[in-house]
Amino acid sequence: MKLEPPIPTEVFAAIQAPFLEAEAISLDAPILQPLGLLLDLAGETMRERLFVVQGDGPEACLRPDFTVPALRAHIESGRPSGRYFYSGHAFRVAPRGVDRPEEFPQVGLEAFEANDTALADAEMAALAWRSALAGGRDDLTLLMGDVSLFGAFVDGLGLAAPLTARLKRAVSSPRRLNMELAAAERPAAAPSNGGGHLSKLLSSLSEQEAVGVLEEIWALSGVEPVGGRGAGEIVHRLAERAHLAASPRLSADQSGLIRQFLGISGEPEACLRQIEALAGVGASAIKALISDWARRLTALETAGAPRERMRFSAAFGRAFGYYDGVVFEVRSQALGEARPVAGGGRYDGLFARLGAKASVGAVGCMVRPGRAWKEAAA
Repeated sequence: MKLEPPIPTEVFAAIQAPFLEAEAISLDAPILQPLGLLLDLAGETMRERLFVVQGDGPEACLRPDFTVPALRAHIESGRPSGRYFYSGHAFRVAPRGVDRPEEFPQVGLEAFEANDTALADAEMAALAWRSALAGGRDDLTLLMGDVSLFGAFVDGLGLAAPLTARLKRAVSSPRRLNMELAAAERPAAAPSNGGGHLSKLLSSLSEQEAVGVLEEIWALSGVEPVGGRGAGEIVHRLAERAHLAASPRLSADQSGLIRQFLGISGEPEACLRQIEALAGVGASAIKALISDWARRLTALETAGAPRERMRFSAAFGRAFGYYDGVVFEVRSQALGEARPVAGGGRYDGLFARLGAKASVGAVGCMVRPGRAWKEAAA
């Protein structure tokens, strides 16, 4: 496992300082996290980025992030609201062929509070900005998006309910979303018998059952899977394809409108005007969300994030699929979009997905000190 090189103590202290001023409870999250839960929340495709730990009990993994551990700790505490600060190491498998640290320090804050969401979002994005800036870089940009804006736009298209739900789930995965859009732009394929019987059998089972069947077939046949794909990922992709083939599809016009929406990018206020125009008359949900964005941008600027460094992208999302509102990343021109310096967003719906009986707003941010440091290798 490749470690991220250490940074000077005084630089780390400067990057961490804005979080220490936030008056939050210090969180010491367990390094081992339940694998099944994280895959349920983030998607089976995240498995290849996780360090899986085998033991006598349920499968576990080294913590890839602190968001889920923080919310679980808050729910278990019984507190009606709370803020949690963390500073510790996270662990993620580097993409194949990429020379990247797999164990690295991460500093962040998660806030579970019932308050003005637009101002709370701005506070978190500004906190990430100030912390990232403390590392000394002068090439930073604050990129923002909004999962709820995409959801409201899709709602306005009048699609079948299963298709609408599927599109909203796909927004965190460019590959899945592109599958949906591409399916509308080509003729429906004729049924194929090649390999169809196994696919049909697996798609009729739950994913857990299908994984067991596929692994048993491999064992009986003496087959060793190649290419790095486990049974879970293969079954998950087969299920995606089966559901896509059997479900309502977008029309070419609807697909075109979604592509127009996703293509909107640039100066935030100009982008929001384009989205409102594309949504058309009667898009009250879109108008309300855009009104919140006007307040959010003003609050961000007041908190020290320069307007000229802000960018908006309607297609922007974050890899973890539990974000359901505003998302943001602080990016360095030197490091590129694949290595954000900081990031975060809103995930109100995660309370229910973790089985909480009551919920409040949930928003957070994190910073990678090793990337924020100006002297770090590009």
